[in-house]
Amino acid sequence: MIGLFVLALCALLAGGAAAPQLDSPAFLIAGMNEIPSPPQGTSWAAAPREAGGLRMVASADGQEFELHTAGGDRTFLPGVDLGDTTPGHLPGEGAISAAQYRAWFAGMSWLGLRVVRIYQIHPPAFYDQLAAWNEANPDRPLYLVQGVALPDQTYVAKKNLFDKRVTTAFRQELQAAAQVVTGDYRRTTVPGRAGGTWTTDVTPWLAGWIVGDEIDPAAAVASDERNADVPRFTGKYFRNTPKSTPTERWLAARMNDLAGFVAGHGVSQPIAFVNWPTTDPLRHPEEPLKQEDLVGLDANHVLPTADWPAGTFASYHAYPFYPDFLRHEPDLLAYDFGGQRDPYAGYLADLRRHHSTMPTLITEFGVPSAIGSAHNAPLGRTQGDHSEQDAMRINAGLLRMIREQGLGAGFVFSWADEWWRYTWNTAGVQDPERRQLWHDPLTNEQGFGVLAMDPQGQPDAGEQHLLDTDGWPATDVDARVDEAYLNLKIKLGDSPPGTMMVSFDVLPGVTGAPMPGSGDRRPDAVFALNLVGHSGQAYVRNQLDPMRLDFSVPAAERGPAPNGWKPFELVVNRAVTVPRIKAKLPVELQNAGQLRHGSWDPEDEEADSRALWHLDGDDLSVRVPWAMLGFADPSAHRVAVPKNGKLTTQISPGVTVSLTASGTDQGVGQVKWADWTRPRYSERIKQGAAELRDAALATTTG
Repeated sequence: MIGLFVLALCALLAGGAAAPQLDSPAFLIAGMNEIPSPPQGTSWAAAPREAGGLRMVASADGQEFELHTAGGDRTFLPGVDLGDTTPGHLPGEGAISAAQYRAWFAGMSWLGLRVVRIYQIHPPAFYDQLAAWNEANPDRPLYLVQGVALPDQTYVAKKNLFDKRVTTAFRQELQAAAQVVTGDYRRTTVPGRAGGTWTTDVTPWLAGWIVGDEIDPAAAVASDERNADVPRFTGKYFRNTPKSTPTERWLAARMNDLAGFVAGHGVSQPIAFVNWPTTDPLRHPEEPLKQEDLVGLDANHVLPTADWPAGTFASYHAYPFYPDFLRHEPDLLAYDFGGQRDPYAGYLADLRRHHSTMPTLITEFGVPSAIGSAHNAPLGRTQGDHSEQDAMRINAGLLRMIREQGLGAGFVFSWADEWWRYTWNTAGVQDPERRQLWHDPLTNEQGFGVLAMDPQGQPDAGEQHLLDTDGWPATDVDARVDEAYLNLKIKLGDSPPGTMMVSFDVLPGVTGAPMPGSGDRRPDAVFALNLVGHSGQAYVRNQLDPMRLDFSVPAAERGPAPNGWKPFELVVNRAVTVPRIKAKLPVELQNAGQLRHGSWDPEDEEADSRALWHLDGDDLSVRVPWAMLGFADPSAHRVAVPKNGKLTTQISPGVTVSLTASGTDQGVGQVKWADWTRPRYSERIKQGAAELRDAALATTTG
């Protein structure tokens, strides 16, 4: 409590700042009490307007998105995207508790975030707790942007958005969502869909709707060809312009459906459809991948009528690392922002320029904190390979940039790390049925959260004593497993070596050439550590090399490794040809097995969340991501064994650890653990979140 008292005193002395609420649910989140309370500012209480007999808390006015508050119209909204699941669960399972929602809403507000965007209907607890928070904090409410996803995704296989089943399912979900937000709906829970009884009206804080999903470009092209004769849509609330495509006509009809459902409750909110750079209306002639510039969807072709006073906006999921046109378009590469060439800033400017009659909102942006990456990008904004501090710093800068470029909102993706997510360059070696049961720091998609979901290990997975001897190089070794790592604590003997190999035998039936300096043919993975230079490299035996499954990479492109071994690497860019200049660019790899030395303790300001080993005197700590040991699913002991381009798995009896130094191999012991079906985790605000908080506050006017 002393630390909280100091925060309160400092806030009072700062002048114009509110004392922190010492009983705030936000402090249930580890690390949140280290972030100073936000200043009081002017009131953000809703001050709705009326037009055409409909009440509006937000509306579009030209290129401005206006949130109507007691402190005036707010024209920029810093927000955050929220999924609907937690570790161990898949989307639609309703896994978030009321207590979590309560703490999370308080935490979002503490960070200066004014809007929470969700992608689909959440369980009743979400709406109950949102209203409770807003009623208890009338001057600093958390506004809602409600999403409605397509419950039937068969349009991709059918190549037809106008398929009756697809359209009917979406219309029903739109109607359900319109009733949910007014607190007048009930349905049963089915797999992938939240159920329950909704009784809480959140429309006083409903700032808008974003409907649909990121449209598959090939399916859209095929659907447009099939439905070329569909006339442009003209409804009571939304209509198409003459140049609209069939897909845009289908979207206009669905937005009109939603508006009709909503208007029946006497309210109007801005409605938009999901879009992303892959289907944006701009042309990118230097994009190397045809599917990334195959079709354009244009919000300018889907317009509100006079009967829908809240209007519409253009919504984009836009990241600084993809698609590749951000690396090759000359105009983007030459764009100056703040004295620096910045193609992402140029892209934002292009979007706003194109949508000259409506607001443009960036409703997903950000970079993940993860060891693994999936794409390189200009200015170091890669799709991964960031520490927590670096990710938050980049996200803060992007949020400020979005505001300075004149856009209406920036929603950081996302609130919490999600273990179920997958990435193109790691998914092939994972069991897709059980991915949510463990956390992979090599899969960048699992690290986008502002909130870390830290693995805690199973209740019966206590520390295992593997070695207690007077031998060399180690005298004592303890092990512990959790949902992300195999953790080792090694007490080195007298005269610690300058280099050491920590080796792991995962599958006894897989053997081959030993690593140089060792005579042991059993290990399948090795951490080679330079204890003096504080560097290291992870290697995997050829038979378990994950790159063999999905990608054909010339041997000359791979990093150096002994015969029979490969460095642990990830493909981050396939070989491509830039269209205009016909330049052939080689495959790009990330040396994900480059082992960072340092602390990973979040209490340490100098910690690096990517660090995998640390030497303190003669105490060596090592944590090994399961993927670096070849596991497709550690919760079931399954190891990925690529065969003929397909994933096969074998059961590991446990991981046998050995050490090698100065040509001496030392057996340590076997780490065993029980299968698990329910992961354990704890929540923690990520290091560097204060920078995101400062940026959020800087982008608001009060």
